[in-house]
Amino acid sequence: MKTHVAALLPPVATIVLAGCMVGPKYAKPSTPTAPAFKEQTTLSTEAKKGWRPARPNDQTLRGNWWEIYEDPQLNALEAQIDSANQTLKIAEANYREAHTAIRFNRSAEAPTIGVAPGISTVRDSANQPYFPSGLANNGTGNFILPVDLSWEVDLWGRIRRSVTAAKEQTQASAADMAAARLSLQAELAFDYFELRSADAEKKLLDDTVQAYSRALGLTKSRFEGGAAPKSDVAQARTQLKDTQVLDTDIMVQRAEFEHAIAILVGKPPANFSLPPIPIDLQTPAIPPIPAVLPSELLERRPDIAASERRVAAANEQIGIAQAAYYPTLNLGALAGFEGTSASNWFNWPSRFWAVGPSLSETLFDAGRRRATKESAIAAYDGNVANYRQTTLTAFQQVEDNLVVLRILAGESQQQHDATVAAEETLRLFINRYAGGVDTYLQVVTSQTTALSNEQNEIDIRRRQLDAGVLLIKALGGGWDTSQLPRL
Repeated sequence: MKTHVAALLPPVATIVLAGCMVGPKYAKPSTPTAPAFKEQTTLSTEAKKGWRPARPNDQTLRGNWWEIYEDPQLNALEAQIDSANQTLKIAEANYREAHTAIRFNRSAEAPTIGVAPGISTVRDSANQPYFPSGLANNGTGNFILPVDLSWEVDLWGRIRRSVTAAKEQTQASAADMAAARLSLQAELAFDYFELRSADAEKKLLDDTVQAYSRALGLTKSRFEGGAAPKSDVAQARTQLKDTQVLDTDIMVQRAEFEHAIAILVGKPPANFSLPPIPIDLQTPAIPPIPAVLPSELLERRPDIAASERRVAAANEQIGIAQAAYYPTLNLGALAGFEGTSASNWFNWPSRFWAVGPSLSETLFDAGRRRATKESAIAAYDGNVANYRQTTLTAFQQVEDNLVVLRILAGESQQQHDATVAAEETLRLFINRYAGGVDTYLQVVTSQTTALSNEQNEIDIRRRQLDAGVLLIKALGGGWDTSQLPRL
């Protein structure tokens, strides 16, 4: 008989310890998607040169995605973000804080053991009510060393769900850190190309000021020779001064972007500077970026992964709220030594112990548990909506930047042709003016047109570079869900 009882103990203990799980089982919510990106199918021939289908184990956007621009200065700046950016350090600290919540919740799976030794001396009053005066004494001593053990048996999965929710929140925090890193990297690349565009415009304006200075010298020579009126000199001087104002003002914009880059790499602006490096209008603006399908985008965006992990954690909270409807089983034990003096404190007869289970159940709470569960369900629904909205926003960002790149690819060529034509027109009018055929007003007009077209060409290249960076960010950079920590 004893053998049969002993054989039953392990499975019974397993059932008690393992318990069961109440509440909904998690299933990843569906998200709105499409078979392909709308704009990717309509890219112009020039834009498609920078695209190719994604392949398994594609390394183009893995890790240091900014290296596809082949810019050593940009590479050096991006490498400083991880070690120096304070915003990223905040995200990393938040991740470590979330990770400790796993250990906190997991500790409830084990018993809690405490000890509270005490020494006391008590003298009973001889004048207590109903106290026989013959039993009065001069006091007693009490030496006690209790060890208390308590353990909640996780019958309904409340503790296990708390641990799982903490893990999912930690994964969400890890994805938040990846999203912050990607955002900072993209912001740095964006500011860097804005600064280089400002350098290109500065160089253009410097060259233009020199050209206008030569034009002013020409008008002065013609005026002094009696071949041109004084108004030509005034027009040339006005054109020169206006351009000098633009040439000076562009430095404000450049300084602001330089300061922004300094903060991103964790340095005071006073201790940071970048040499002027104008963007090259002759190199391709769109680096080779692998095309992805909308379904793959869900795996590449850390913010989408973070939203999905929070949905999973919210689902666990529903189960935790559901477990409150069921009884709680606690196993308690108390043991130790108690004596009247130090000499008999640890004698074997001084031992005491108590052990036994306790079952508790709330019979009436005026709807508190129902409200808690309904709140958990509402929070879950909100997280599902946020997950789907994050996904839709990601699709919008990709489509937006694809259409920018598609349109700017054609516009860039058109603008280049317009710039060449404007420069040729300016050259002809200057020659005609020098030959006394045309008035200087036509020279001024062609100068304004040529400068405007040259500025537009730089601006289009800037927008192409910015859109490329924002597209890489929208595609998740070099991140994917396999990088989430396995906890």
